[in-house]
Amino acid sequence: MKLINNTVFDCSIIDVSKIHNEAGNITVVENGYNIPFEVKRVYYLYDIPGGEVRGGHAHYELQQFIIAASGSFDVILDDGKNKKRVTLNRPNLALHIVPGLWRELDNFSSGSICLVLASHQYDEGDYIREYTKFKQYRNE
Repeated sequence: MKLINNTVFDCSIIDVSKIHNEAGNITVVENGYNIPFEVKRVYYLYDIPGGEVRGGHAHYELQQFIIAASGSFDVILDDGKNKKRVTLNRPNLALHIVPGLWRELDNFSSGSICLVLASHQYDEGDYIREYTKFKQYRNE
């Protein structure tokens, strides 16, 4: 696989907007408008027991938009040299994760829902699931 030299500083919080009226709020995410890749897969994590950690992997090519659709949780980003913790707690804010970074999710509040928009369909070959292999990949 081609080495991706992205760092944790290449990830950013994107305000995907909030339209408010008396009946409530709506947030819209659209390919080609407020998301920097075409969404090919959507999934969400929920009912995560207290103290559990999710993620614990990296991707060679996949990009993600991670949104706290409900509640809050933290995303820990790691480029092999730097780590960055991002708290997501507003459904109109998305964390854009670029390829080549290790990510873990923890500190889930009760009732939280983690919505993930992904740039690729599921492909096991795109995953780096062992941290030692990730470190080797980043040091190539």
